[in-house]
Amino acid sequence: WDPFVILKARDLIKLLARSVHLQQALKILNDDVACDIIKCGGLCSNKERFIKRRDRLLGPNGSTLKAIELLTGCYVMVQGNTVSVMGPHKGLKQVRKLVEDCFRNYHPVYHIKALMIKRELEKDETLKNESWERFLPKFKKKNVQRQKRNKKAAKEYTPFPPAQTPRKIDEQLESGEYFLSQEEKQAKKLQLR
Repeated sequence: WDPFVILKARDLIKLLARSVHLQQALKILNDDVACDIIKCGGLCSNKERFIKRRDRLLGPNGSTLKAIELLTGCYVMVQGNTVSVMGPHKGLKQVRKLVEDCFRNYHPVYHIKALMIKRELEKDETLKNESWERFLPKFKKKNVQRQKRNKKAAKEYTPFPPAQTPRKIDEQLESGEYFLSQEEKQAKKLQLR
C-alpha cells in the first residue's frame, strides 16, 4: 500500500479537470512522472497579445509544441489560460521556463535551439565537466526604436464657438463703401488702378 498515491490521485483529478486524455493522465500514477499546471493568464495584460503569444507557443500545426515535447520528454497541453505539463521533474522545469518566457515575449524557438544544443553537448564525454555557456545562444532583448506618434498640442477647451469670419457686405459696411452710388464706386475703382 502506497500512501503517496493520494497525492498522485489529486494530480490525476487536476489533469482530468483540464481535459487531459484519460490514458495520458493515468501515467501520472507512475513514480517518475510529475505534473505541473502553469497559469499564464496573468502574464500578459492585453488579450490580443496573450492570444498571439499562446499561438506562438503552439506553432504552425502544433509543430513548436511537438518539438518542446520531444526535447523535454514531457506531455504539454495548452488550453485556455493554463498549460498542463506531465513528465520528469527536469523536463517540467524546462517547460515552465519556456512557457513563462514565451508570454514575456521571448520566442520559444530560442529555447528549443538551446535545448537541442544541450542534448548534443550531453553526448560529448570531453565537455561533461566544462561550462556550456559559450555554446548556448544568448538572447537579449533588443530595444527596437518604434516611431513615436506626433501628439498635437492640446488646445485649451472653450465652450464658445470661434468668431465668424466677416462677409463681403460686412467689410463694405465697415469701410462705408456699401453706401456709395454706382458712379462713385466706379470712380474709386479707377483711382485704385
